[in-house]
Amino acid sequence: MASSTKTVLIPIAHGTEPLEAVAMITVLRRGGADVTVASVETQVGVDACHGIKMVADTLLSDITDSVFDLIVLPGGLPGGETLKNCKPLENMVKKQDSDGRLNAAICCAPALALGTWGLLEGKKATGYPVFMEKLAATCATAVESRVQIDGRIVTSRGPGTTIEFSVTLIEQLFGKEKADEVSSILLLRPNPGEEFTFTELNQTTWSFEDTPQILVPIAEESEEIEAIALVDILRRAKANVVIAAVGNSLEVVGSRKAKLVAEVLLDEVAEKSFDLIVLPGGLNGAPRFASCEKLVNMLKKQAEANKPYGGICASPAYVFEPNGLLKGKKATTHPVVSDKLSDKSHIEHRVVVDGNVITSRAPGTAMEFSLAIVEKFYGREKALQLAKATLV
Repeated sequence: MASSTKTVLIPIAHGTEPLEAVAMITVLRRGGADVTVASVETQVGVDACHGIKMVADTLLSDITDSVFDLIVLPGGLPGGETLKNCKPLENMVKKQDSDGRLNAAICCAPALALGTWGLLEGKKATGYPVFMEKLAATCATAVESRVQIDGRIVTSRGPGTTIEFSVTLIEQLFGKEKADEVSSILLLRPNPGEEFTFTELNQTTWSFEDTPQILVPIAEESEEIEAIALVDILRRAKANVVIAAVGNSLEVVGSRKAKLVAEVLLDEVAEKSFDLIVLPGGLNGAPRFASCEKLVNMLKKQAEANKPYGGICASPAYVFEPNGLLKGKKATTHPVVSDKLSDKSHIEHRVVVDGNVITSRAPGTAMEFSLAIVEKFYGREKALQLAKATLV
């Protein structure tokens, strides 16, 4: 029976850049693609960069005879090297190319994998800045575009360009109308690559001793990009980030079925003190936070102690508003649930900081949200350094 479903393979390895992988997985699934996440290791669980654990759907060794409409490679080190050295993956990508199907890669993967395999000769391609010389050495024409299409190969630069990259892949697979639809839901930045900004009212110093202690809870159907962006960016800034699962299992399946792994159960840290508690969203994940009495009590204690807390997407509307955690505060949230805020004066702002409360809107604002937190703890210079390093 003929099907309009498009199939996508995303291979991952130890040392894969998790924000790139998770963004590609979730954005392509939002677009309607049937995405298979395959580990090139000997087990489905991989230790991605920044101490983040991911779980693949299958082993690559079990699906080498499968045919995909698109194969897309995330970056990260040593993950990119591992992908390059995976002969079965190389064979699949080369066959993909010879059969006229789509290949794509981001960050170090265009140079290390596609270029090394001889697929970029004479083609325009981009990649992470420190890999541009290596990219040119593969006989590609190295360009500094955030996303570059040349024939049936699409390349991109790094974590901060991944959502744009993924939306471009949706356009290649399904057309511009679907890409625009997904883009509007994600709230992509209108000015990608420009210096990030946020709205701040009632400016307050966020203090910490030695290293910021930050709690990022995750639950079933949490928004994966938002969760991983927070952990990725804050750990790059050298904050101590604890990922805590709300529920009885460390393995959590997100809103787009990406499989994430927490380090502890929330119950194990419920009595601990944190410099910041920050919630990812998800239209079904946020209500799970709201129904977790321990988490709500932790947030209330945080507010009573005048210590920072924050939320993105549906969490301000579903968790903060009904529990009085936005009383007297300006906030933003996802457009779909913005009518739930009693004060709607700032719902169009991408990131809002009001004293010790920080809120944001959607997956497309998650990097700005995370960098605003870095700025509040470490200052503007540190945040801009990270924005440049991640190509925000």
